[in-house]
Amino acid sequence: MIAYLRGPVTAVTLTSAVVEVGGVGLELHCTPGTLATLSPMIGTRREAHLPTSMVVREDSLTLFGFADDDEKSCFELLQTASGVGPKLAQAMLAVLSPDALRTAVAADDTKTLTRVPGIGQKGAQRIILELKDRLGAPTGGHVAAISATSEPWRDQVRQGLVGLGWSVKDADQAVEQVSVDVAPGTAPDVAGLLRAALRTLSKA
Repeated sequence: MIAYLRGPVTAVTLTSAVVEVGGVGLELHCTPGTLATLSPMIGTRREAHLPTSMVVREDSLTLFGFADDDEKSCFELLQTASGVGPKLAQAMLAVLSPDALRTAVAADDTKTLTRVPGIGQKGAQRIILELKDRLGAPTGGHVAAISATSEPWRDQVRQGLVGLGWSVKDADQAVEQVSVDVAPGTAPDVAGLLRAALRTLSKA
């Protein structure tokens, strides 16, 4: 199994990134939050270090990349619940941080879990039942790390799109597309980005 990858990022799409290791480009499926941290590295030759999890199927080998070991552990643990495969586990981590998931499961909060596309009320109840004693208590540190590095405009644009009726998946894709026009560390025009995201979704 491949535990982690270290190398320069050569490409980032809406759902994956390519990391060069030993002259070979390996594609990693990542959450939008992780991809947002990798996009600025393209062309800089800065090395990214990503914990990974390999999902083996009869006809495929798929690598998933994560922001840290906690996210990786949560991804693998989520898949032990009935009906949760790698795609749904990744979707859960795209919407909720590991600590937010722990908090929701510990509090029997099905409403929070059903925010994830693909999880209904019964599915949320099953996940809580099967994982309540396994996910553990919130650590606190992971949430703080996300808050310190996240870009507020992303959440504002995403929430605006969802409020206008777009799905979380479509909103995340639109946010990633307009993010290329935002210089790192700047405070962009959120209203302008929301209009640009809407134009992107309308074309799609």
